[in-house]
Amino acid sequence: MVLLAILHMYYQYFSGRYKIRNEVLWVTGVILGTVTILEAFTGYDIIFSERAELAISIAASLTNSIPIAGPVIRDTMFGSGFSDFVLRFYAQHVFVLPLVMLGLMAVHFPRFMVFDVPMVMAIAGAILVTGGVFPIDLGFKFEPTVPPGITVPEWYLTGLYAFLRSQYDKFVTGVLWPGLFIGSLALVPFLDRYKKFSWKDRPLVTAFGITGIAQIMVTTYWGFYIPSDTTIPLVQRLVIDPIFFYLVMILLVPIGFGFSYMMIKLAQESERKAKLNKEKGPKKVAEIQLSQKWLNWVIVGLIAFQVYLNIAAYNAALSGLNNLSLFFTGIILMVFAGIFHIYRYAMSESKKPPPPPPAQEHPAVAHAKVPEVAKETQKELPKEAPKAETS
Repeated sequence: MVLLAILHMYYQYFSGRYKIRNEVLWVTGVILGTVTILEAFTGYDIIFSERAELAISIAASLTNSIPIAGPVIRDTMFGSGFSDFVLRFYAQHVFVLPLVMLGLMAVHFPRFMVFDVPMVMAIAGAILVTGGVFPIDLGFKFEPTVPPGITVPEWYLTGLYAFLRSQYDKFVTGVLWPGLFIGSLALVPFLDRYKKFSWKDRPLVTAFGITGIAQIMVTTYWGFYIPSDTTIPLVQRLVIDPIFFYLVMILLVPIGFGFSYMMIKLAQESERKAKLNKEKGPKKVAEIQLSQKWLNWVIVGLIAFQVYLNIAAYNAALSGLNNLSLFFTGIILMVFAGIFHIYRYAMSESKKPPPPPPAQEHPAVAHAKVPEVAKETQKELPKEAPKAETS
C-alpha cells in the first residue's frame, strides 16, 4: 500500500497532473500518503516484536523532542503503560486513521471514484501474489529480559533511521527535516510556474524530483546497512559518520541535476527525430483482432484454469501451506480480471456494426467504361514496323 502510494505520487509529480487546477487534490494526496505511512507504522507496532519495540522507542523519543507540545503529544499517542499503549495504537490503526483516510478520500475524489472491476482485481491479486512469494516475517517477540538483537525499521522508515544514526539533533533529523520534505511536496503546485506538463519541458522540477529519489534510495540503503564485524561494539556499528553521510547527500545534488538535464536533452533529441520521421509518412499500426470463436475458447480455457486454481488454493490451505494458498488466491483474482476484461472486449466488439460491403458500380456505368478501356489498350499497344518493299 505504501509503495503504491509513493509510485502514484511520483507519477503525478513527473506528469504534471497537478497543474490542471488540481492543487487541492495534490495537497490532499500528499497528506493521504503521510497518513498511509502512519497507518502502516501503527499496524506493525501492535504486534510488539523486537522491530516494533525499536520503532515505538524511536517514535516516542522523537515526539518527546518537539518543543513545548512534545510531552503532551507523546502521552496522547502512546499512553502511560503497556495496556494503555496497546489500546491507543489499536484504536488509531483500526478507527482513527482509517476515518481520516476516508475523509481525505472524499476530498481527493470530489465527484466520483471509477470502480473498474478488472483493475481492482488485478491490483488485489498482484498484492496477494507478492505476499505469497515474499511473506512478511513477524520477527522475534520482544522480551524485556532478553537483550535485543540487531534490527531495523520497515523499508519506508529506514531513510529516517539513517538520519537518526548520524547522531545529529533528533528533533532536526527526525521531525523538522521530514516535516520540511512533506511541506515542500505539498507546495509543488504553487512553486511550479512552467506552462507545460511534460517532464521534458520542466527541467528544474524534474531535476528536483530525480535528486530527491536518489537521496531517498541512498538513505534507505544506508538505514539497512549495519557492518557485520562483531568485534566492533554494537553502538559503534550503528553510528553513521555524519561528515561522510552529509557529504554524500550534498554530492548527490549536482549528480542528480546533471543526470536529469542529460536525460532531458536526450529525450528532446529523440522526440525531434521522431517528428522528422513522422513527417516522412505515418507508420501503420498493426491491429490484432480475434474472432468471436477464438474469444469464446480463450474464456473457456481461463474458466477451466480458474477451477484448477480454486482446487489448488483449497488443498494448500488444508495442508497448512498458507503462503502457497495466498499465492494461488492472487492468481485467481488476476485470472478473473483477465476473464472479465476479455468478456467486456468481446461484448464491445459484438456491438460494433459490420463493415459496409464494397461499393458496386451500376451495370450501365460499367458498360460505358468498356469502350474507353479498349481505346486506352489500343493506344498502349506497340506499333508494328512498316514492311520493306520487294522488287
